[in-house]
Amino acid sequence: CSAPPAPVGPAAAGPRRITIVATTDLHGHVEALPVLAGYIDNLRAERPGTLVVDSGDMFQGTLESNLGEGDAVVAAYAAIGYAAAAIGNHEFDFGPVGPSAVADAPGDDPRGALKARAAEAPFPLLMSNVVDAESGRPPAWPNVVATALVSAGGVRVGLVGATSEDTPVTTMPANFAGLRVEPIAPALARAASDLRARGAEVVVALVHAGGACRRFDDPDDLSSCDAEAEIFSVARALPPGLVDAIAAGHTHGAIAHRVAGIPIVQAYAYGRAFSRLDLDVTDGGVTAHIAPPHELCVEVDDCTYEGRPVRPSAAVEAAIAPAVRRAAAVRARPVGVDVVEPIQRAYAAESALGNLFADLMREYAGTDVALTNGGGLRADLPAGPLTYGALYEAMPFDNRFAIVRLRARDLARVIADNLRGKRGILSVSGVRAIAACGAGGLDVSLVRDGEPVDPDAPLTVATSDFLATGGDGGLFRNLGLPPDAIELRGDPTIRDAMAERLRARGGRLAPADVFDPARPRIGLPSPRPVRCGAQAADAGAAARSGESSGGRPHRRPGRHAVGARRRR
Repeated sequence: CSAPPAPVGPAAAGPRRITIVATTDLHGHVEALPVLAGYIDNLRAERPGTLVVDSGDMFQGTLESNLGEGDAVVAAYAAIGYAAAAIGNHEFDFGPVGPSAVADAPGDDPRGALKARAAEAPFPLLMSNVVDAESGRPPAWPNVVATALVSAGGVRVGLVGATSEDTPVTTMPANFAGLRVEPIAPALARAASDLRARGAEVVVALVHAGGACRRFDDPDDLSSCDAEAEIFSVARALPPGLVDAIAAGHTHGAIAHRVAGIPIVQAYAYGRAFSRLDLDVTDGGVTAHIAPPHELCVEVDDCTYEGRPVRPSAAVEAAIAPAVRRAAAVRARPVGVDVVEPIQRAYAAESALGNLFADLMREYAGTDVALTNGGGLRADLPAGPLTYGALYEAMPFDNRFAIVRLRARDLARVIADNLRGKRGILSVSGVRAIAACGAGGLDVSLVRDGEPVDPDAPLTVATSDFLATGGDGGLFRNLGLPPDAIELRGDPTIRDAMAERLRARGGRLAPADVFDPARPRIGLPSPRPVRCGAQAADAGAAARSGESSGGRPHRRPGRHAVGARRRR
């Protein structure tokens, strides 16, 4: 299966065509890779000048990948013959090599696991816009570089990587300490200029930032796309002619469009689909043919591509086999409860799964309140006897508990800030939060056991170390609490603590036990993001403008929602 890029040589003469196959946000779903490799084998048989690239968030997300801190993904990508991969925010999640997710002991390297995966990869990991916070220089990590120059189909192709500017708050903050993210577009422009000076005829950017579109029939029609997509802003900020194409990621959406003259492709997440760009290279420039995202067949026996049957790659199956065996025993462990009907998650709205997890956290920690975030919910709990594997898929992050001591007014502010934003909703246990628009904007009042909570009442809140230390926009950090107000606890992980409580409970679980849509735990005056007064009027005008020029954001769920070791 493997067909790595050829050594860089002189450019061939005359018109040439190369094909870029791009994946993104695999999140450890190695089970999809043998079939993906079958498609790529067929394509390479017809088009030898094919490059396979990835736009980040490769490793973190399933038992098969997480138990080896991404080693199975590296092995599979090596067998497929990837040319390069960008570093995404979740590549920082594993922290040091070994079971600890953050640097706890002297000598621990908070980027140790990432460096280990980079060192063993036969392809470069690309990152042009993350620098040392003090020196401003790129970090000197093994096999992590800003750019790579490769050959495909007689074309000298420059590859450059970058990651989203929200990376510091979408991975565990402790693992990103000492680093700084620079704006994407200027970093890409500098790197692309360098590649051009080194002889690149084509420059492709692998960027862990993205967007989402709903229709793919016309690459130049952006009316179904998220008008505020980060990657669209990047494309519009690039000098014309420097970057020929962008392979995007991060949002788990899909794109097959042209923005500011630059083709942008993105193909969902979890190994569900791949993107394809055919680039014709002549003396007059580069012409791109953009294909819609191509979803992998569920039933491979009925699947063809490039006029050939798709056959799962035996080489890739062999590469992931040790990880599959390693995960199987852990996945099958019973948790001791029966789920009556699926307990569903939601990212932006209250859900049965979020409420259940918040209840289990509060029960284990013995606090007044518990909070968890919508970005940490990655799969529904299926009906039937609950296994550890299903629980892992629903909460795959290795976060530990943090106990926050604050006043009720501070908790109300945290909830209000979350309701005004677009990040995953906070699920709450122990109180109800009633939000209303007042003279000063959005007000949140707390109710416990049917009685209002005094704003000055002291409360203990169980949450994740990720949220407590600044993740997801710094909801707690923004309060300015004294250092001793936050207690970070060690093992067990929150997921394992929840499994312990479920085993102790036993019996049956049903969505109605934890979520009543007629009496939500968080009462909203309007859908999120909540706007009041002049803000509401401004938001309405912006929405009407978006409907005419770009539409609403669209997040299409993956075929599987097995998440990542830390949240997105």
